[in-house]
Amino acid sequence: MIFLSLAVVLACPFFGLSVISPEFLWTADHPDAEVFWRLRVPRTIAAFLAGAGLSLSGLVFQALFRNPLATPFTLGVSSGASFGASVYFWLGGIALIRTGSLGPLASALAGAGLSMFLVWAITRSKGGLSTAIMLLAGVVINFFFSSLVLFVQYLSDAHDSLRIMHWLMGSMAGLETARLADLAFVVIYATIFIFILAPEIDLLTTGEELAQSRGVKLKSLKLKIFLTASITVGTVVSLTGPIGFVGLVVPHACRLFLGWNHRRLTTTIFFCGGAFLVVCDLFSRLVLAPAEIPIGIVTALLGGPFFLWILFRTSSAGDLF
Repeated sequence: MIFLSLAVVLACPFFGLSVISPEFLWTADHPDAEVFWRLRVPRTIAAFLAGAGLSLSGLVFQALFRNPLATPFTLGVSSGASFGASVYFWLGGIALIRTGSLGPLASALAGAGLSMFLVWAITRSKGGLSTAIMLLAGVVINFFFSSLVLFVQYLSDAHDSLRIMHWLMGSMAGLETARLADLAFVVIYATIFIFILAPEIDLLTTGEELAQSRGVKLKSLKLKIFLTASITVGTVVSLTGPIGFVGLVVPHACRLFLGWNHRRLTTTIFFCGGAFLVVCDLFSRLVLAPAEIPIGIVTALLGGPFFLWILFRTSSAGDLF
């Protein structure tokens, strides 16, 4: 699965080029070489990292809540980031941070951080770190910020409302190369951290009482999972916009082949999730070329039927998780 994912990722940048030959890649004045190295390769890397980050976040959220329908956006991080970016577009940008994508990035990260703080504060106010309280708090915060996004759109003029709508549908276009290093750092760090925590996550999925009897520090583990996944989702969404279904479909698909070993799943999902979003990005730019479909629409069109296939393929709800 890893080798197949890598082969898909390496092949995708070549689709749509008028000339495919080894010579053109090293020809400085060749227009296809310019497109390939300056646009296609960075975009493919960004899609791969975003897909890997969202898929891994979905994996650990499903383990944390022991719920097969948990997604990277369950705790409202995505809606918080969307609200931050929407406010930025509504205000027309802030002159002090209007440097490329830094303005929407900073605003979206601020919104994601605010949603994380609210979920954490609500959960702590009820005592302990109950996953049920955290899940309910996340749902409430998600709906709250989603409503605020709609309110900001209502207050915006036609131009700003269109910018907000376009950002909410997700896109890999226009992502600055300088932001790739930030995205790579967060996603790779999260992958390594989840890989280290994998044995404890395995125990957590069997039940909190059993995990605690085996020496797992539940509060510490939940906090680590919450922070790692939320920061990863917030970073990805702030750069690409909210992209749904990736963190829901990929973990399920990999579990069909690999079972429940989270150390094995972490490694495979990193590559499969990245390859899935790279393929979706390929569809988004080629299906209606030269126009481009927002990648969020593509993931929904591909992910929705795939998830229904998984649902009907299982004999009962218990087989999902």
